[in-house]
Amino acid sequence: MTIPMPLGPDADPMAHPLIAQLFTRHGFAEVTRENFAAWTQRTGRTLLLFLEDPARYKETLDIAVIVPQLAQAFAGRFAVGVLLPEAAREIAVRYGFRRWPAFVVLADGNYVGAVDGLRDWNEYRTEVARLLAAPPSRPPTVGIAVKGGDPGAESCHA
Repeated sequence: MTIPMPLGPDADPMAHPLIAQLFTRHGFAEVTRENFAAWTQRTGRTLLLFLEDPARYKETLDIAVIVPQLAQAFAGRFAVGVLLPEAAREIAVRYGFRRWPAFVVLADGNYVGAVDGLRDWNEYRTEVARLLAAPPSRPPTVGIAVKGGDPGAESCHA
């Protein structure tokens, strides 16, 4: 069976059946800029799935199949929220992952860790199990250099 890509780049991602079924078949919540703060403050573990435009990142369709399988493999251990591309791009900077697609695990709203890019199934299972047991930590930074205002200063503490 072949599923054609709907339209071109920047088409509505919900037009693709693999993405639409994240909501319609699997019952995952759509996380937007407007409900992000409330949704991420839930108690327990949550998995935030960051999607990109499937025309630009074909792996987006792979992760749309993988995450429901992870939710089934770890049934009842975490809630899943899905960020569609526009919200995902804006919110991703908070978590410092470097490759798309990605997901982030939170514990009571606090960052635990992220898995970015595509992985082997066994690696996904190992990483999710580790993240479900790990304590919260500080999200990685995005690596922005900080420079002092005085070009002659040797350090920022001068």
